Amino acid sequence: MKFSEQWLRSWVSPQASRDELVARLSMAGLEVDSVSPVAGAFSGVIVGEVLSTEQHPDADKLRVCQVSNGSETFQVVCGAPNVRPGLKIPFATIGAELPGDFKIKKAKLRGVESNGMLCSASELQISEDNEGLLELPADAPVGQDIREYFELNDVSIEVDLTPNRGDCLSLAGLAREVGALYDAPVTRPQIAAVAPAHDEVRPVDVLAPQACPRYLGRVVRNVDLSKPSPRWMVERLRRADVRSIDAAVDVTNYVMLELGQPMHAFDLDVIQGGIRVRMAEEGEKLVLLDGQEVTLRADTLVIADHQRALAIAGVMGGEHSGVSATTRDLFLESAFFDTIAVAGKARSYGLHTDSSHRFERGVDSQLAREAMERATALLLEIVGGEAGPIIEVVDPAQLPNVTPISLRAERVEQMLGLKLDDELIVKLLGALGLSVEGGAGQWQVKVPSHRFDISLEVDLIEELARLYGYNRLPVRYPQARLAPQTKAEAVADLPVLRRLLVARGYQEAITYSFIDPKLFELFSPGVKPLTLANPISADMAAMRASLWPGLVKAVEHNLNRQQSRVRLFESGLRFVGQLDELKQEPMLAGVITGSRLPESWAHGRDSVDFFDAKADVEALLAAAGDATSFAFVPGEHSALHPGQTARIERDGRLVGYLGAIHPELAKTLGLDQPLFLFELLLGEITAGRMPAFKELSRFPEVRRDLALLVDRDVPAQNLLADIREQAGEWLTDLRLFDVYQGKGIDPLRKSLAVGLTWQHPSRTLNDDEVSTATQNILTSLEQRFNATLRN
Repeated sequence: MKFSEQWLRSWVSPQASRDELVARLSMAGLEVDSVSPVAGAFSGVIVGEVLSTEQHPDADKLRVCQVSNGSETFQVVCGAPNVRPGLKIPFATIGAELPGDFKIKKAKLRGVESNGMLCSASELQISEDNEGLLELPADAPVGQDIREYFELNDVSIEVDLTPNRGDCLSLAGLAREVGALYDAPVTRPQIAAVAPAHDEVRPVDVLAPQACPRYLGRVVRNVDLSKPSPRWMVERLRRADVRSIDAAVDVTNYVMLELGQPMHAFDLDVIQGGIRVRMAEEGEKLVLLDGQEVTLRADTLVIADHQRALAIAGVMGGEHSGVSATTRDLFLESAFFDTIAVAGKARSYGLHTDSSHRFERGVDSQLAREAMERATALLLEIVGGEAGPIIEVVDPAQLPNVTPISLRAERVEQMLGLKLDDELIVKLLGALGLSVEGGAGQWQVKVPSHRFDISLEVDLIEELARLYGYNRLPVRYPQARLAPQTKAEAVADLPVLRRLLVARGYQEAITYSFIDPKLFELFSPGVKPLTLANPISADMAAMRASLWPGLVKAVEHNLNRQQSRVRLFESGLRFVGQLDELKQEPMLAGVITGSRLPESWAHGRDSVDFFDAKADVEALLAAAGDATSFAFVPGEHSALHPGQTARIERDGRLVGYLGAIHPELAKTLGLDQPLFLFELLLGEITAGRMPAFKELSRFPEVRRDLALLVDRDVPAQNLLADIREQAGEWLTDLRLFDVYQGKGIDPLRKSLAVGLTWQHPSRTLNDDEVSTATQNILTSLEQRFNATLRN
């Protein structure tokens, strides 16, 4: 919202300097973005009158003018196309200084003396119009300083309002705030009802009352739009960054800026029948005032007559029904549109207007009639005419209805850390137009229709803080009785797992939860993604069902920038299913590629493989102290390499997957080096087992190594599980330390070498006990897996 300081002070003028006012507005939550002069820095420019003109003897485009300052006449050479006798213009006299440090001196132009300069609006930096001299009204007093005449010792203040403060998108709202901040009186313009001069009306049918609970219309006949808008109105509009067009448009814009109610004027002659406020027909066409043709959707509210749409409600009018220089009769409209009904409609058509900006944030539902009377009075004053009666259609059931809010002094003190007097609370809230009833620290507050952002007790307390001054609130440290929280020892929470992965050379990544639907299909073929109704872009339209797509794209980004060794992990949600049965599951995923170790003279440059990734996963599973409850089982996954994929299970439940990226998927993504991925259900790997102390044995260990021949397709894990089962209670360690296939071994078999360690807690084990246990193991392995000792 941009406004003139002089205009604001005509409503409310606190005893505060400009800088103090700007700082106070910002501290009250109405952040001031800029304060800029309404014109350039110049002096010595007065109202001049051109008495006569004649052709320059040596230049076709120059004229020699006689210009009066009210007491003397000066000869000035001018090349403006609109200079003519009788014209009143800005006259820069000798010694005047114009913007850009340009000083006016006596000069000769093509041999003719010139004593001053006649100025355009752009040369004074009043506007960007440079097509000719700035023409002043015929009643402009000759000799008066232009700065005084235009009241240019003023600034435009631009306030950056948050979306909830639509009530301040007007001079009335800003004046109310300033009056409340400084306890200063607010002087509103006197708005009286305009008596009808005729009885003509146009019927109004509101066919969408939920979207338009209130609609007012009025016929104004015999207006003369050739008459210009008054200088004071044009200047106030200009200083609010609104361009003057004609009196009808200027008045509706002025009322919008002054009161906050967007309005529109239709050419009455083009309206067929009456007004219908309805939803658009799918595919209906409308050419807007800016010349753009739009195809309307069925969810768009329009103002129409009995034949076609005239305007997009709350956004912009149509070209064919707009006023022009030939318009004689007007139909003025003023309405309240539901915020939800118009929200986003302008943007969906590639539009943004002052009207849509206000309606999307909320307009006072009780303001339409007052705005209609104000606009009518201004129109009759400027362009004449006769106004008819106001026709109003209202559905009270659809208008906003705010119930009174309870406010407690005890709660105010608790939240602000400050005890405010009851009288001050009532005074501050009353200054904003709120009605406060009750007392003794307990009030019922009725919220006015212009403050639709207040609905809770905390909203009222926030208003008190704003008006009292955030900078005046005391600084207090929070006080609370804090008891130490117990920490579950059987849980490895996420920070522990993050630190573990970082220690193993990973870097944490954060990727978007929404991904390209095509990428979703690559990693989860045949699965229907949960798609966004209003995505940021087409390639961010599907909610991820796995963390892998984002991580793989991050790896691709690094590889394309010569980072060949990449280790990334991410924790976040995946989204499985549709809205009716959506599951949001916390996951932990990682990806590695490149060399096993950083480049160095001390070791080779071997690439990572499946077992590097598996080792990292095993470290994660062991973090909670219950690694033995997890099992790696051969599995299948559409995104992983067949034969290099492991299902990770815990007591038979699927916990996650580990494996190499599928070659076809890698080719599609343009990856030219192997990637190894893992993804785990976070809730399944954080819960573990309570650590328990076990006394160390003082007796010697006994170790036996077995080299076993088994079929190639027998998982080593199954053998290890059987060995643990048969080895007895004194087995303290079991390790698979060698796997061999090749020369000297049946091609259908493989050799697994395991090391077994026994230790008794209270005595030394003898050879017979160890031999018996070893024989039991071999017998069981032979029976279950056809295993034999390797010679």
